[in-house]
Amino acid sequence: MTALRRLLEHPHMRGRDVDDPSTTELRRNLIRAKPFLRHLYLEQYKRLLSRVPPGHGRIVELGAGAGFLDEVQPDVIRTDILDLSSIDLVCDATELPFGSDTLRAMLMFDVFHHIPDVSTFLKEAARVIRPGGVLAMVEPWPTCWSRLVYNSLHHEPFDMTVADWELPPGGALSGANGALPWIVFDRDRARFFDEHPGWEIEHFHRFMPFRYLASGGVSMRSLSPGFSFPLWSALEVLLSPAMRWLAMFAFVVLKRVEPSDQGMTS
Repeated sequence: MTALRRLLEHPHMRGRDVDDPSTTELRRNLIRAKPFLRHLYLEQYKRLLSRVPPGHGRIVELGAGAGFLDEVQPDVIRTDILDLSSIDLVCDATELPFGSDTLRAMLMFDVFHHIPDVSTFLKEAARVIRPGGVLAMVEPWPTCWSRLVYNSLHHEPFDMTVADWELPPGGALSGANGALPWIVFDRDRARFFDEHPGWEIEHFHRFMPFRYLASGGVSMRSLSPGFSFPLWSALEVLLSPAMRWLAMFAFVVLKRVEPSDQGMTS
């Protein structure tokens, strides 16, 4: 851990085991207690929900433990791999306890890059999400700026060089590779389409170069007060043409299709 990371670390998170369910419960409280971070989560929830199609089927949030999507979408099924007081269902992303074609959307915020076997997960998600439904996620994304931040300030690995899609053995949350979404949906896109013909990339958008860092996330101190959130948002809008070099996150939406219809839209 660098000296700067130690300096910015939230005192309540110091020395915590991220795989301990009590740490996720603490993070849930921190998100509510940090106004800037709460604004950010609300925005991402609205972003995710904006891509949910109408029609039949339930909405599931994967890795829901620390968040509060249910306050925005009360009928969402909140799941997590950890047994937490705030969730509806404990489940493993690679063995989803839902019937085939029963969901219209599965939503994730900072979850995909923690799944140890994303290929199996993508097949499971294609099984349970009905045709026309979506798998929508907000995930870390590599750019010139984000690689500097993730490699110097973040506790999770960010390795763009790994050959496969599986994570090395690790805990439910400590096991991670922040570069995994980029590896699957960009570097290895041809493999993704070849191995998962039930999906098309319906939407892709790079964004948010500074606000998550300014919020302190769930492990660092807040670097900016809540009232400044609109100012940071306006700055990021002005910088939109430079997201290829500055973005820290990407919004990726996969649409469930019949294999013969597979492709990419925007």
